[in-house]
Amino acid sequence: MAPKVLVADKLSRLALDIFARRGIDAQVKTDLSRDELIEIIPDYDGLAVRSATKVTEKVVAAADRLKVIGRAGIGVDNVDLKAATAGGIVVMNTPYGNSITTAEHAIALMLALARQVPLADLTTRAGKWAKSQLIGVEITGKCLGIIGCGNIGAIVADRARGLKMKVVAFDPYLSPERATDLGVEKVELDALLRRADFITLHTPLTDKTRKIINADAIRTMRDGVRIINCARGGLIDEKALFDALQVGKVAGAAIDVYEVEPATDNILFASNNVICTPHLGASTREAQENVAMQIAEQISDFLLDGAITNALNFPSISAEERPKLMPFLKLAEQLGSFAGQTIETGLKSVRIEYAGAVADLNTKALTAAALSGVLTPFLEQANMISAPSLAKERGIMVEEVTRGQEGAYETYIRLRVGTEFDGRSVAGTVFSDGKPRIVQVGNIDMEAELGPHMLYTENADKPGYIGALGTALGAAQVNIATFSLGRSAPGEKAIALLEVDGPIPDGVLDTIKTLPHVTRAHRLCF
Repeated sequence: MAPKVLVADKLSRLALDIFARRGIDAQVKTDLSRDELIEIIPDYDGLAVRSATKVTEKVVAAADRLKVIGRAGIGVDNVDLKAATAGGIVVMNTPYGNSITTAEHAIALMLALARQVPLADLTTRAGKWAKSQLIGVEITGKCLGIIGCGNIGAIVADRARGLKMKVVAFDPYLSPERATDLGVEKVELDALLRRADFITLHTPLTDKTRKIINADAIRTMRDGVRIINCARGGLIDEKALFDALQVGKVAGAAIDVYEVEPATDNILFASNNVICTPHLGASTREAQENVAMQIAEQISDFLLDGAITNALNFPSISAEERPKLMPFLKLAEQLGSFAGQTIETGLKSVRIEYAGAVADLNTKALTAAALSGVLTPFLEQANMISAPSLAKERGIMVEEVTRGQEGAYETYIRLRVGTEFDGRSVAGTVFSDGKPRIVQVGNIDMEAELGPHMLYTENADKPGYIGALGTALGAAQVNIATFSLGRSAPGEKAIALLEVDGPIPDGVLDTIKTLPHVTRAHRLCF
């Protein structure tokens, strides 16, 4: 019997042709209510959606046969990823199908902003010949600052260089070699803000990038800067941008994405020097067809051959190797996450060493899991499938090393990250109970199991530090679950890794950073 796929949102006819050609029974039923979807979903092996259909926990619970959910596009906010994963359902998206379209929209907005095209159109239609009031600026020779130089940012850089602009880029994961290949100058954020005539954002929305353009950042910018955002709402503090527009610090802005969408009412709408579009970055015929055809191919590949592409929740692992591999997958991801949450400068390289029995397992999947852990704190689209390509795209050197048993542990994984100014390593193993554990940080031995909420500190090995740390946490009502310590030598460098019962508030972390002898403190989540 042919696999059955429910196409719950409108897809290109070309996508439906792909299903038919591959022998998939694709049935188009759009505009379903939640109850209607719950009623019919048990009959299907696959589900293809865009953004309209909401795949909730109740939908997943009713999906007895469902094996794969394919999202034609990037965002999967409409899919309960946790429920799908728990139900053994692979969730796929198409992260690169609209890259060119989004990049072109950013360039279009930049040009329109430079010459005040929307306002010129509006005033001319109103019978006002406002030629003398609509003086624009050339972009030739101007400096374009790109915040986030991944796939879309790289396309914008290429187009901007063709327009004879000078391009500088800020991206912690952009290597100097990749920057050279793109013909851009890699700079720190402050330098970009000071130098750029135009600033365009192409970075995911994470805790580290939320409101990356705020009042302080705007004060650093040169007077008369122009800002474009086709990436994510929330990257810009909209109130701070509005205030800067009113006083002329920012000459103009072009905004396609908003903190709250649909944006039917927004503070920026009141400013004449803002171009507003309704999240049109991916809205071209070509992009819509690309993502639809890609998801049709991916769903077909999975249902017919078991191949997984652009999955958000599963790596490529065979049924035979899964039981043995799963504990090490968790370990690899935790090691990567530990490193990713504690590095403070741009990432250049990742080296993963597999020693002992783990070296004979599927190290490709393990490396993907480790890279996912490293990149996830900065890149929302990073997962076990996408992480290797994201690293390659940013010029991050990835190296795998396998060897026989060495040292005290029968088998272990060591992850080393190299940054622009330093590096760090962390090693771990899986004990007989099947639980991953950290066994070394740098050259300091330590045995610790990682919990959901952790605190990691580096400090000088001096009397009184443990008491001061415990007092600071106790005063803030932060309960310690486990406390692991290590040191390189008496009186020298020491480390502490604590599991706590809940997230550590910002103020508490700031207090810990000011304790005597502390050189570094990080809040970690696993």
